[in-house]
Amino acid sequence: MTRRQPPHQSLLASIPGASSTRRPSPAPVDQWDPPVSGEMDMQIVRDGTWYHEGDPINRMALAQLFASILRLDDDGRYYLVTPVERWAIQVDDKPFVATQLKVEGEGEEQKLTFTTNLEDSVEADPEHPIRVELDPDTQEPSPYVLVRGNLEALIGRNVFYQLVELAVEREHHGKTCLGVWSHGSFFPIDGN
Repeated sequence: MTRRQPPHQSLLASIPGASSTRRPSPAPVDQWDPPVSGEMDMQIVRDGTWYHEGDPINRMALAQLFASILRLDDDGRYYLVTPVERWAIQVDDKPFVATQLKVEGEGEEQKLTFTTNLEDSVEADPEHPIRVELDPDTQEPSPYVLVRGNLEALIGRNVFYQLVELAVEREHHGKTCLGVWSHGSFFPIDGN
């Protein structure tokens, strides 16, 4: 009788470049279409911590490796995808958290660069917009920035406060709102 490897072990073995010691680049997961292999006991909680079988993944390199094969499909589910496997995982909000903000320049020429909990960097621009959802009951904002593909990062509270300090008032789509500039684009942050 052959014993089947746990899903995370077989998944790790099928990730291209997984044995490399350098940080993995995002894989071309949108080009792969394997059948769903099942549900993996993996969860990304709202603060960006990855858990496997209830235990946090403390090795940054391992979380980065899994993140390199992460995809959000049209069914609204997140999957870890390789050329031969696709495992559903649970994501409480978004898979990344923007934990740092670098500001260069001022006004419309300003550039905002976010760094995530997994050390990805992204400059806010038309291809990587900032957006804010307001909770319909509490009106509490949930700010996001697009990192890659259709994967977003929740903008951490301390970083959002930095954005609020940079905010200017401007007419946007017929409404006056507060927002920030980055790469010549204006991004409302007040939920309007």
